[in-house]
Amino acid sequence: MFNTCQFVYHRGNCLNNKKPFATPCRLCIDNCPHQAITKDYDIKAKLCTECGACTAICPSDGIVDHDSDKLYDYLSTAEQIQLNCPQAIPTGFEIPCLGVMDQDLWMALMLEAQKKKVEITTGECSRCPDKKACAQGVKMFTEVHKSWPDHSPVVITVAPDDGKSKSLPLNKKIAPSSQSEKTGWRNLGREKLEEMFPGMTSDEAYPIPHSRLFFVESWETKNEILPLPALNIGEGCTNCGVCAAICPQGALTKKESHDELTLIYEPFKCVRCQRCVSVCRFKALTMENKRLSFKLFTGKILLHQGKYRYCIKCGRQVFDNQEPPLCIACATSDPNFQPLT
Repeated sequence: MFNTCQFVYHRGNCLNNKKPFATPCRLCIDNCPHQAITKDYDIKAKLCTECGACTAICPSDGIVDHDSDKLYDYLSTAEQIQLNCPQAIPTGFEIPCLGVMDQDLWMALMLEAQKKKVEITTGECSRCPDKKACAQGVKMFTEVHKSWPDHSPVVITVAPDDGKSKSLPLNKKIAPSSQSEKTGWRNLGREKLEEMFPGMTSDEAYPIPHSRLFFVESWETKNEILPLPALNIGEGCTNCGVCAAICPQGALTKKESHDELTLIYEPFKCVRCQRCVSVCRFKALTMENKRLSFKLFTGKILLHQGKYRYCIKCGRQVFDNQEPPLCIACATSDPNFQPLT
């Protein structure tokens, strides 16, 4: 008997493998409602309910869903978007749970809702074993709604499947032809599972999460200024450049001249892991909501330019903002020193 799962760990996409960090990312492990992910990021198929919470909380597609591309194809081509969870009356395309929805996907649906109806049908989440995952998805929706209150409506309807209900008529009009009418994501046949095996062992990384790509595709043709989390830098920057050195996505890069550091930020590449924020000793970096145009989000932003500072006694580079500028060795060796002229 073999056991497998719709969701798998994609080692090549995991931030921990892209660039090691002192504090490894554990978001998928800590946020799994069923403790189905081991410390080595293996998914225990017997415990996993395929709620999708791990995929939504992972910033870089380190945990992936085999059918995510089919979902994005459906969202792009459907005349009206109808999604339903496994506990609800079938209305269109079945998603594992609201827990699979990350911030980028919620915003993409709100953008799609400008030109077509978007409706999500759920069961009674309070009675569902995946209610914690659902709560996570609702929390993400609430955060997006709070920052962008005038977005086009995404309708969420509670319609539990009692086992006797038939699919709504709309299902025939919008369901993709490739999706089976008889099986959902949780009832895959052996043939489907065998198709999965090559992908399960694949470690070919891709730099941008698929939900981000779909979000950008939905945004590109619309004249919208959107509130999005982005890096901000304050006056406390000491021009050490460590933030750029540890960025696993290459979203923050540095250019150095003989006396100046320049930091370039690319929001499109940034997955908001906030490693740069946590590593900054002087708390100069923060992640804040900013209103960005499509051009700014997909372009390059000059985040910072600063002159290097040097110890006035020995001439070594100094990475703090103390006055006068002194390296630690000089400041502690002779408190009555005469500065260099």
